Amino acid sequence: MNLYRKFEQKLEAGAESSGPIRGQLGTGRIGMIWLAANLVVTTLLTGTFFVPGLNFSLALVMIVVGTLIGAVILVLVGNIGTRTGLPTMAITRGAFGARGSLLPVAANVIVLMGWSWVQAMLAGVTVNYLVDSLTGFSNPVLFSVICQVFVVTLALFGHEGISKVEPWLAVLILAIMAYVFAMAFGKYNPEEFAAIPVDASLGYTPFIVLDIVIATAISWTVLSADINRMARNTRASIVGSGIGYTLSTVLAMILGATAIGYVILSGGQATEFDPTILVAAFGAPLAIAIFLSVMATNTMAVYGMITSVVNSRPERKLPFLATALVVGAVSILGATWLALLDQFTDFLTLIGAFFVPVFAIMIVDYYLLKRSRYTRDILRHSGGAYWYRNGVNPIAVGVWVAGAVVAYLLTYMFPSPIGATVPCFFVSFLLYLALSRKNRDQGHTAPSEHLVREESQNVS
Repeated sequence: MNLYRKFEQKLEAGAESSGPIRGQLGTGRIGMIWLAANLVVTTLLTGTFFVPGLNFSLALVMIVVGTLIGAVILVLVGNIGTRTGLPTMAITRGAFGARGSLLPVAANVIVLMGWSWVQAMLAGVTVNYLVDSLTGFSNPVLFSVICQVFVVTLALFGHEGISKVEPWLAVLILAIMAYVFAMAFGKYNPEEFAAIPVDASLGYTPFIVLDIVIATAISWTVLSADINRMARNTRASIVGSGIGYTLSTVLAMILGATAIGYVILSGGQATEFDPTILVAAFGAPLAIAIFLSVMATNTMAVYGMITSVVNSRPERKLPFLATALVVGAVSILGATWLALLDQFTDFLTLIGAFFVPVFAIMIVDYYLLKRSRYTRDILRHSGGAYWYRNGVNPIAVGVWVAGAVVAYLLTYMFPSPIGATVPCFFVSFLLYLALSRKNRDQGHTAPSEHLVREESQNVS
């Protein structure tokens, strides 16, 4: 038996195939995975947008409030993964139908691929800056590709490998973040940071900052069930992901705001979304933190793409390893497209338009319409409770399109003073609930049952 086949069989034995898995991780392990996954360079650099656009103290408040609001959506969707054993995009079959779910699956793969490219590029640019300053050799494309090769290698080991590696990365990243905070506040006190003059010309308001922070949670919710289905129970899922995500996002964004504030107080120029400015100020430790954060986060992004594809069609059991190799190859090639970094804010807008309506629909469908229970019919590729009209729920698809249009209009045509994320979510939530109320499960329903228990039954 060759090495490829042995590795493939090992992954299959670890439940890396189409369908639900039984989670085994407790609150602490789930919390550490979320902590490592979101202590990431993109979240850190998002914090650099807010200063000096807002007063430093007010920016910190908006970061905390926005993170808590966004975490509610993330935790609710993640908990569906725990209760069913399915990844996020497989769960969309419940609301969109067996065929209709292919629409959000395709969107998810596109978005996660974009995330993986952006983060690999940021890591590559950071490593390149450090190597260039030490040796004079510069090739950011090469270093971006090398970083992504490391990521794909980690993702090949599936959820078992991720659960072992991520906690250790979290500890290392936290130690380096502590060093950066100590350096910043060791030189300047909090009053000096709070006194940084606000530049109103940047166009940031408290509500716009709040909207960006909530959108960050939405961008992570595409992976919430993928991660939380590893949890052994609802408590581990909700508490672990809630604390892990909230703590990591608040720390990373505040670190970004603090780091750019440090640069300003030191007489430097505030440049948004540029890791080299921060590495120049804090040195190699921050560069190492950025590299490790990309290893932690991009592994989850690539893993999310793989599980989305593997679980896209219940009747076709796509092999995890072959899918991982194809997706990994595309992610490595895309890491050479450095021009994408200039379009990051447009990329966040794209995520909002694609997925804010999807998660609003999923939450309504599972918790309110289906009374917190999906049956084994969700594993079928035809017929059953989630077949709707030829495999598509037209109400869900229609609301998704309407929500995306609302997001586009409030972003580009009629800019909303409170941003587009929250209005888009509530429009989609209320519209889907109103149009689907007649289809709500009536009367007493059976208690929720994990789908792994029924997987041995014929579901075709």
